[in-house]
Amino acid sequence: MKLLKLAILISFALGTLGVVQLAGQQAKPQPTASPSPSPTPIETDQDSVRVFTEEVRLPVLALDAYGHYDPTVESDDVLVLEDGVIQQVRSIRHMPANVLFLLDTGGELSGLGGMSKSTYLTREVAVNLINRLPEGSWLSLVQSNANAEVIQPWTKDKAAGLKVLKNKLNATKRSRVSDGIVPAAEQLKNRPEGSRHVVMITDGVDSPGGKTSRAQAVKTLIVARATVHIISYTEFVQQKSPTKTSGPSARQLPNTSDPIRMSDPTLPPGTTRTPTYGIGIRFDPAMRKQRKAYEADVKKSQQVLANIADETGGDLKLPKSSEEMLAQANEVARSIGAEYVVTYRPKRPLAEASPGEYRRIQVQSRKVALTLQARRGYVVPTPER
Repeated sequence: MKLLKLAILISFALGTLGVVQLAGQQAKPQPTASPSPSPTPIETDQDSVRVFTEEVRLPVLALDAYGHYDPTVESDDVLVLEDGVIQQVRSIRHMPANVLFLLDTGGELSGLGGMSKSTYLTREVAVNLINRLPEGSWLSLVQSNANAEVIQPWTKDKAAGLKVLKNKLNATKRSRVSDGIVPAAEQLKNRPEGSRHVVMITDGVDSPGGKTSRAQAVKTLIVARATVHIISYTEFVQQKSPTKTSGPSARQLPNTSDPIRMSDPTLPPGTTRTPTYGIGIRFDPAMRKQRKAYEADVKKSQQVLANIADETGGDLKLPKSSEEMLAQANEVARSIGAEYVVTYRPKRPLAEASPGEYRRIQVQSRKVALTLQARRGYVVPTPER
């Protein structure tokens, strides 16, 4: 009997030891029984996306006391206010530029006297600028005349862009600048924030009958959050043509009472020829009226173009000759290459913004003799779902 009780006690002790040992084994991680992945990595990824979308990238141009581009600017040199609230600048750096060319090749008025917008000159200015873009820049070309057309999608290949300029630019009688801004803005939609540029070569005048109003076009351009550089024809076309002379005639005829000599001074005395031969071309009243209406539209458009440049932190060039226009294309290229991208995370989250909300921006220098140029504000981007 005693032996039976002893055997039971030994069995019970061994069983208890087995339970304790098994519990210890289960406490250790086993490769074959690993739990399903926790949601932590997904949350981390979501946090990364949230940080990215909450970052504002602000293009800023820095000039020293002599008006030269300053390559030494640091984060502490820049003060950014959003809706009057000071923001903490997180970084300042250069980024490869994304440059969209909007080329206005419609509405030439070369037959109305005076200087005129020229597709040939527009091409030469664009070629000059592309050749001087910083290496690594992306470019795209949109032609706006009677219709708007993307003639070169985004590429780093300058040679491809130059080839398109040579073969695909063409002039039409009607101009649809405002309509051209819509596909231009669409092209910019998926380019990196802070490095978006638009170069417009235009007189800013729309022919009647377009699909997009000027106000809608300006709003679309501002929503695109790009720096807009405008090389304008508005002063150029108001210059007098070198071949144009005073008076109603296209060329000055000599003073004489001889009707034959008056009509053709090359005839020797006594030679007979119809008196109407060789009389200079006269501009009819309708052409003069059209020219005056165009010049009035040009003056109005110049103010609109100036507002676009100021709003977006860009610049408006007003050349008066083809030589000035080509030289100012070089200046625009240098400006694009010198631009910084300042980043900050808004103290009022972008997620709290109402649809289409506009936030006012002020950028000031903390460094003596440093001038900073930036856009006046931005439209909060709509989050993609």
